Amino acid sequence: MKIHPKTLLFIVFQLLISLTINAQFTRQDTLRGTLSPIRACYDVTFYDLKLKVTPTSQSIEGSNTIHYKATTDFKKMQVDLFANMQIINILQNDKPLKFTREGNAVFVNFTENQKKGKVYSIKIDYRGKPQIARNPPWDGGFSWKKDPNGKDWIVVSCEGVGASLWFPNKDHLSDEPDSVRITCAVPKGLTCVSNGNLRSTKELKNDSQMSDNKQLNDVKSLPYTEFEWFVSYPINNYNMTLNIADYANFKDIYTAQDGEKLDLDYYVLKPNLEKAKAHFKQVKPMLACYEKYFGKYPFWKDGYALVETPYWGMEHQSAVAYGNNYKTNEFGFDFIIIHESGHEYFGNSVSCNDHAEMWIHESFTTYMEALYVECTQGYEKSIKYLEKQKGGIRNGEPLIGPLGVNYPQPDSDIYYKGTWMLHTIRNVVNDDKLWFEALKEIATKFKIKNVTTEQIIECFNQKTGKNLTPYFDMYLRTKRLPTLQYQLTPKNNNTVELRYRYKEATDSMPIKAGYGLQMYEVIAPKEEWQTKVFQKVEGQEFKIATELFYIKAEKI
Repeated sequence: MKIHPKTLLFIVFQLLISLTINAQFTRQDTLRGTLSPIRACYDVTFYDLKLKVTPTSQSIEGSNTIHYKATTDFKKMQVDLFANMQIINILQNDKPLKFTREGNAVFVNFTENQKKGKVYSIKIDYRGKPQIARNPPWDGGFSWKKDPNGKDWIVVSCEGVGASLWFPNKDHLSDEPDSVRITCAVPKGLTCVSNGNLRSTKELKNDSQMSDNKQLNDVKSLPYTEFEWFVSYPINNYNMTLNIADYANFKDIYTAQDGEKLDLDYYVLKPNLEKAKAHFKQVKPMLACYEKYFGKYPFWKDGYALVETPYWGMEHQSAVAYGNNYKTNEFGFDFIIIHESGHEYFGNSVSCNDHAEMWIHESFTTYMEALYVECTQGYEKSIKYLEKQKGGIRNGEPLIGPLGVNYPQPDSDIYYKGTWMLHTIRNVVNDDKLWFEALKEIATKFKIKNVTTEQIIECFNQKTGKNLTPYFDMYLRTKRLPTLQYQLTPKNNNTVELRYRYKEATDSMPIKAGYGLQMYEVIAPKEEWQTKVFQKVEGQEFKIATELFYIKAEKI
């Protein structure tokens, strides 16, 4: 069989790309990022995490019981735990299992076949000094700090680097447990805040009450308090968290449009209590805006919480980390509250399967900031907010990275180029009713589900009745931007002729031009020159709508 020269060149080109991508990543990246047969063979249903935190030694010890359903018959499975953390034993039905380790991957061998469709569990006892976060939340790990009164202030953040830095789990975005229990013992006088609802608080007199495993009870200490939290929804592993401090707690209620009440909980350092009560009043208007655009808060049974942390912020599900020092930006709101809470919809509810598609989390959530401005201050003010965001675009690499290799996107473009992609496509659709229906459809259709880029785009296409795939693909998968070349020629006192074309093929993406937001007209540039005559508007300058579209405009 003969191969056409162009086909052969394409095959060689794809092979070179594959070799280049693979050369960037290690065996550990593949073990963590790929759903190999020994990971795909089971589906996690429940994590029962129980641990003790010792500030004096900056260590933790405890167990995680992993409940799972076998998706095929198997006798070997992979779980994940950082190599610096010691596994004491792995048990099934109180019997020890043999295991081996390769870096951060743990391979568990079973004496009995795990049969497809059946539900099982293993208990992993472990301990160690978890990785310290050098620059949280971008560099994940534990933060061992002191509050202004000299009391311990301990938190964990692990997006990107992975929750397996502090507890054993199946550390892959595609597999979220259906629910979680987190039981954490901390020195008496401190409060542990985790995800979901607080079910119980118990004073412990000695270490023997903290664990069923006697090997974990070898360190005597001061009295501890045990906090039991329960998450009643699926949750990303990196969203599971601990926040330990001498917290003050205050509460509020948000009433949804249908009259249902949502519990609001705030945990802040005691010196900041009065400041927080005033500052956090912006939460309820924010929730109302997000409900308008995306439907009701998705984790209703678990409530909504803000928890003060010594780092900037993180979208921990139902326990949003807040560390922006009660600052308000020039638009009159706290960016961290608005952004990290937006992740409750995109990231925590609508979740990607692979780090390569983190644009789904960050682009939508960054765009939600602009929608919050539009909701509270109007459309023109939201355009000004978007133009401020535009300064953060680098257009350094495609928004979608290589799949299957645990590739945390290092670039800010998934935030700022992503929000401008969505802003651009809104104006391509050119029908706000359809646009907002599509946004709500995505938030509700994929509520508390994992989703792919293709599913998101297809949902937009179906809801708007337009083929938006070429425009999404251009912004997501390439660094190419539409470059509009244009000339303006006055025809008479009342009209001006616009001559325009795209510098190269851009799938004829329609844009707008004219005399401002209220008077723009749609044009559909191609590679060939076209002309259009516009009526002049006294006192207004003719513009290409670069405040509505992420394109380049070259006047020649």
